[in-house]
Amino acid sequence: MSAATVQAMAEQLTQLEAGMPVPYGGDKLAYVSEELAAAFEPGDQLVVVQSSGDLLHIPADAHRTATAALDAAFRAFGELGAVSDDQITAFYNEFGRRLANDAVFAQIAEANEQDVARAKARGRSTTRLVLSEKMRRDMTSGLRIWERAPSTRSAPMETVNHDGWTVDLMRAGLGVVGFIFEGRPNVFADATGVLRSGNAVVFRIGSDALETARAIVEHALDPAVAAAGLPAGVVSLVDSRSRAAGWALFSDSRLALAVARGSGSAVAQLGAVARQAGIPVSLHGTGGAWIVAGEGADPEKFAAAVENSLDRKVCNTLNTCCIVEGRADELVPVFLDAVDRAGRALGTVSKLHVTRYAEHLIPAEWFEKVEISRAEGNVLEPRTEPIAEHRLGHEWEWEGSPEVTLTVVPDQETAARLFNEQSPRFGASLISESGDEQEAFWATVDSPFVGNGFTRWIDGQYALGRPELGLSNWQAGRLFARGGVLSGDSVYTVRTKVTQTDPNLRR
Repeated sequence: MSAATVQAMAEQLTQLEAGMPVPYGGDKLAYVSEELAAAFEPGDQLVVVQSSGDLLHIPADAHRTATAALDAAFRAFGELGAVSDDQITAFYNEFGRRLANDAVFAQIAEANEQDVARAKARGRSTTRLVLSEKMRRDMTSGLRIWERAPSTRSAPMETVNHDGWTVDLMRAGLGVVGFIFEGRPNVFADATGVLRSGNAVVFRIGSDALETARAIVEHALDPAVAAAGLPAGVVSLVDSRSRAAGWALFSDSRLALAVARGSGSAVAQLGAVARQAGIPVSLHGTGGAWIVAGEGADPEKFAAAVENSLDRKVCNTLNTCCIVEGRADELVPVFLDAVDRAGRALGTVSKLHVTRYAEHLIPAEWFEKVEISRAEGNVLEPRTEPIAEHRLGHEWEWEGSPEVTLTVVPDQETAARLFNEQSPRFGASLISESGDEQEAFWATVDSPFVGNGFTRWIDGQYALGRPELGLSNWQAGRLFARGGVLSGDSVYTVRTKVTQTDPNLRR
């Protein structure tokens, strides 16, 4: 690379050369590919992920689209101080009313059907994409929760009294929340909860669900914002199919919080981009809950927990099951029956992965080839396949056929250790009637969500009665000063207000 090129890059990056070294991580180099060099044009941006060396190309149009949505949200946030709590309540009421209106929802459903059809044609998963009636009810009920919720804007937290003056600690809006999520249209309703705590929000949704998102904005969200008299842009959509628009969004240091939901590697990358920009993050990119059957496991409760944790593929679906060795002969058949029932309930057969510690307990017919329901269609493959123990934490992204891993462990302490070492440290359940076993499990398993039954309870609205913005695992460490459920009313900062009654105060 010539000195002139180096000088030009120091002023403004206008071009890339194939093979050009790019420093990252302090002592490492990434190299520009021929494809990247050819695609990069003046006005484009390059983000270098310092933790991985990924070179992220942000075309100028993707950057402009993200910036426009952010600009609108920041203008709106500046105007929120003049907005009454009653106006925010009216927004939730109108948004929910419009979603509940069959004529309005029919237009949204039509857009969603088109999204689903396009995704299926590309062999993409539609598990989280279909805007079902249940999802519609969840959206409207979530909005009703926020409608009834008390405002936390300027809510008092603590008062410190002094002679001649008083200090009040008050909640306040954090700012503009950036939100990136995959094909789950209901997140629109969930995440508008940040308005209740005085924040604005910018969304980007995966390309599979973009038409659905546009329809929600056009027919329900924007009309609700206008009807309530809220500032335009207080809830903004980054209207782009490009993943680069998400990188541009999370590169803007004006964001107060970056929230990402989706697949593991993509979310990890987004989190790295945001952290580089100095933005706090809330990430949930991997799920895959675990169930451990302990010495004190009740077979019927164990069977119910397994079956009821495999009704659909979401983050809190059962992914890995550990059965203690002393109960394996009895409980492995119970587990297989439950997994089989879960598959039949979905009109298909289940898929099993087993370690060498469990393989000898699986009947021969479970290793025969069957039709497994995949996103691309039914595929003939063995119903059961071996898996190495070091892959216990691999999350199965199944479509129609429930997919789960089974292993046998010497004791529950080993199960907890394997969970802590290999899982994304998301959710874990111990099936046991022993209080001592439950206490030991709670003390040793490193998870924000711990239970004694099915895993599908891990959900903000279902468990806590508040729509969630996202769930956070502990894969990247425990969170400071908050739980694993991020909800709209938990996004705030603290302001300090002083009232002086003695004019002669001095230090």
